[in-house]
Amino acid sequence: MHPNEPGKPQEPEERKPSGKATRPTDVTTETLLADRSMGAVPVGWDADMAVTALYSAHFRSLVRLAVLLVRDIATAEEVVQDAFVAIHGAWRRLRDPDKALAYLRQSVVNRSRSVLRHRAVVEKYAPKGLPDAPSAENGAIGELERSAVIEALRALPTRQREALVLRYYGDLSEAEIAHAMGISKGAVKSHTARGMAALRSVLEKMS
Repeated sequence: MHPNEPGKPQEPEERKPSGKATRPTDVTTETLLADRSMGAVPVGWDADMAVTALYSAHFRSLVRLAVLLVRDIATAEEVVQDAFVAIHGAWRRLRDPDKALAYLRQSVVNRSRSVLRHRAVVEKYAPKGLPDAPSAENGAIGELERSAVIEALRALPTRQREALVLRYYGDLSEAEIAHAMGISKGAVKSHTARGMAALRSVLEKMS
């Protein structure tokens, strides 16, 4: 029977590879960006493609998170950029690329802690002098700095502040917070409860 004869399904036309590498389609990118809560990455993406897509989807939210931890935009941007550089270098060693966003959050928290430790040492031994003129970055977050809640957060111990920021500003689950902070879910509950109690106390004194 002839291939085009009615009644017989036609065989699909075989297409030969063009020989040119193709980039992911917009549909794939939209799928990635839509699944922000998990940070899912399409299978087969290399480090450049995956990190570029993650950067486009999550850079701003991670910076907002880091600002609340390190207290200034310039440092927060550096922390987040360093986290993306680190995940790019470690991409092939990631056991589960679909958890890349969780890796980034944990990296941001750890790097923010390092910044605060370094800052504390520098401030402890720095000579006392006139305060620096306010920078453009500080001016940009002036409204945020004047917030009573932000001021109260600053007064909390580091772990309590991290737990509250990740929970109420990052909107993460207890499991996600535990992974980001490198502690158990029970410890997350404890830090969150103590942080909320301390926050209420501080706000009451400021009112």
